[in-house]
Amino acid sequence: MQKLHILREEAIEETKRKIEEDMTLFLEKHEKCPSFQDYLKERSAFFHQIWLNIWLNKVTNDVLRSHKKAFLRDKGYDIEGTDKKLINKLFRNEIREYQPFHILTWIQDHPISEEDWTERHREVRKTFVKNQEEKKKAVLQKESQKKTLSFISQQMDKLETHWYVELRFLFANKWMSDIRTKTKFRSVEPYMLEVKLEEEGRYTKDSFVTVSDFLTEFTGSIHKKSEHWDGHVWEYETYFYPYERFVFYHTEQVVYRSLSELMPEELRKGYETVYGQELTEERLSRLSHHFLLTLKSNFFSKIQEEYMDDLYRLTEIPFDTDVHLSLYEKDLKKREERKAAELAELKRKQEEEERILEEIFGREYSPSFRGDIHYILHIGETNTGKTHHAISRMKEARSGMYLAPLRLLALEVFDTLNADGVPCNLKTGEEEKEVPSAHHVSSTVEMFREKDEYEVIVIDEAQMLADQDRGFSWYRAITKARAKEVHIIGSENVRDLLMGLVGEGNVEIHHYKRDIPLEVESKEFQLRHAKKGDAVVCFSRKKVLDTASRLQNNGHKVSMIYGSMPPETRKRQMMQFIKGKTNMIVATDAIGMGLNLPIRRIVFLETDKFDGTRRRRLTSQEVKQIAGRAGRKGIYNEGKVAFSKDIKVMKQLLEKPDQALETFAIAPTSGVFERFQRHYHDMDTFFFLWDKFKSPFGTEKATLFEERELYELIRGTEIEAKLSLNDLYGFLHLPFSKKETQLTEQWLQCMQAIVEGEELPEPQLKSTNLEQKEVSYKAVGLHLLFLYRLGRQTEAYYWERIRSEIADGVHESLRTEVTSLTSCRQCGKKLPPNFGFPICDRCHAVRVKRRTKGKPRY
Repeated sequence: MQKLHILREEAIEETKRKIEEDMTLFLEKHEKCPSFQDYLKERSAFFHQIWLNIWLNKVTNDVLRSHKKAFLRDKGYDIEGTDKKLINKLFRNEIREYQPFHILTWIQDHPISEEDWTERHREVRKTFVKNQEEKKKAVLQKESQKKTLSFISQQMDKLETHWYVELRFLFANKWMSDIRTKTKFRSVEPYMLEVKLEEEGRYTKDSFVTVSDFLTEFTGSIHKKSEHWDGHVWEYETYFYPYERFVFYHTEQVVYRSLSELMPEELRKGYETVYGQELTEERLSRLSHHFLLTLKSNFFSKIQEEYMDDLYRLTEIPFDTDVHLSLYEKDLKKREERKAAELAELKRKQEEEERILEEIFGREYSPSFRGDIHYILHIGETNTGKTHHAISRMKEARSGMYLAPLRLLALEVFDTLNADGVPCNLKTGEEEKEVPSAHHVSSTVEMFREKDEYEVIVIDEAQMLADQDRGFSWYRAITKARAKEVHIIGSENVRDLLMGLVGEGNVEIHHYKRDIPLEVESKEFQLRHAKKGDAVVCFSRKKVLDTASRLQNNGHKVSMIYGSMPPETRKRQMMQFIKGKTNMIVATDAIGMGLNLPIRRIVFLETDKFDGTRRRRLTSQEVKQIAGRAGRKGIYNEGKVAFSKDIKVMKQLLEKPDQALETFAIAPTSGVFERFQRHYHDMDTFFFLWDKFKSPFGTEKATLFEERELYELIRGTEIEAKLSLNDLYGFLHLPFSKKETQLTEQWLQCMQAIVEGEELPEPQLKSTNLEQKEVSYKAVGLHLLFLYRLGRQTEAYYWERIRSEIADGVHESLRTEVTSLTSCRQCGKKLPPNFGFPICDRCHAVRVKRRTKGKPRY
């Protein structure tokens, strides 16, 4: 076998090397040179074993199992089903005597002369003796090093405080010199190198309490802080880094000088004897490096805790170890007393802060149960008549209030009650309409006032309790309502939360189930499948307009509904669908709240949405809320639901049992502000305390994110100075779109006009296209919010008419502009879906050619 032949040659070479090593070991043991025959006499008995060990190890490890099996078969073995271990054992037994290498024969064929043998012994013994001496020397060096380290450790335990007081004195003088000569810079973020440091003058010795306070100051230099994955990180240097280097360097100087002076002569000479060189400070530093590294860090930590006034006194007293040790002990004792006092003061402040937080917020957010109120909970699925039953009871009462989640729903109930002969007023943040002899009011939930009392109050969409920004309005209405009957309408997942809020008193629960079943279609929806009675749902205004345009261009008559659409326009779009002037709706999830329409099928054109932070899949409750709008008793006795993708997953979400809501949102109240103003007078502190206030169990604080953003625009200005906190928060809390730059600027101008006693600036109105009309509508809405808050109703009526005209314009734009959204504005050619540009590629190329005609090309 060729492989065995190669392995045998390798084993022979390895055996020869082993014999050479064996000869060397034999010669090392003998001080006088033995004869070569003595070696053979003593070692030849082991020669065969040396070969056998090397040979068997090599073939066992390097021969494949298949080759081993073939070898054994040639020897007559039947090895079918034999395990690996037995095969190896059989192979080793059979291969043992396979062409053995006779070491003694090889040696005899290559004899070593007596002269070479003697020379070899001399070299081997020379190396052996040298190695023995080096080992002995290493043992002595290790012993010397051990004694030296023991001495260093003892001195560190004994003299650490002595060394520290000397370093403390050096540090105090360095600091005093810098205080007198260095420039103070205005504080910025260290890494903001684009902001130039500004000088603020000189330091004084009273500028800082502790060393750590001073170390955060800027030196005026820039330094490389660290390595980063994408390169170096540079920042403005603070005194922390140069003073750290100062402490580390002078700690070494003080410690090494002291150790050198105190080193026993016997220890020093012993070191020089075994190492053959002087024990210098450099060698001492190598020996004590790990000791000193810890010491330097400890000293720098200690120095940062020092009080500046203690260090200042040190600079006036020449250094003497005993004197400064005594001073340090006194300062240490005084510091401990000072820290104890500071901790006690800190504890007192914390307790005072907790007391103030309790006083300001206290039990404001604990529900106050009233046994004389009859609570009727209308709990059930979407489109089951819950709101209809509650409002029917309100219409029968002598007085009533309906609280809606949307201005559109408030407007709808206002129209319905007046049409049915029940005089009803309308009150939202942006409009007020009074009807003669009215004892009913339809309002948005934010307009609820605790002092108002009615026979029946209806609170719609109670699951909004969990909304972090608006939920508190529902909480306040539910817990503070003053009425004989309070009807609360919500989904199944809010039932337990409502029971916890209204108590276990006079509560009546009505459960509602869908009479109309929902059927999920098994086929993925495509826009060409759209039919009469469909409501196509997507999750952005742009997507609604684009989808509506494509459907209209395909011959459909389409109504549109989205969040930023004026309620008047939304109502007209709905009425067109109800009356059959349009045959389908394209809408955002705004369709899922309170809008009962004759919808045959709900189509989810998208199954995920952007929630303000990230794009995420729809939740089970969102799918149910929207899908529940499908079907209308007497028109479509079966509701259909279609999805453009992920049908299996979305169906599971639709059928998933409701997960009970566990928390409701809380927000600041007028009572909170009244108590807050007994202690503080600025909004900045209020936001700080709001963050520190621990929300009671089962509640979640409103983020007040938008209010904070607006506050940043007027922080420290005369607007903040001239308004009470209650009024200021009321203006910060106005419900308008803070993302619209034009509206934010309008808000700021109105605030400035209010504090200066001037007329409110009129909103900017533009009407070139749909988008401008919608922004103009919002601008008038914001103007109305200010007018009603300032009690200027007469002026508000004029602006309500203007807004109504703008709403008509929006409706007209939806009729005329949307169709052209997917057609080229230049040539009218149809554009591909989601094209993203108003003109086609050909028209764009022509336009570019005209612009560049006659211009030089580079």
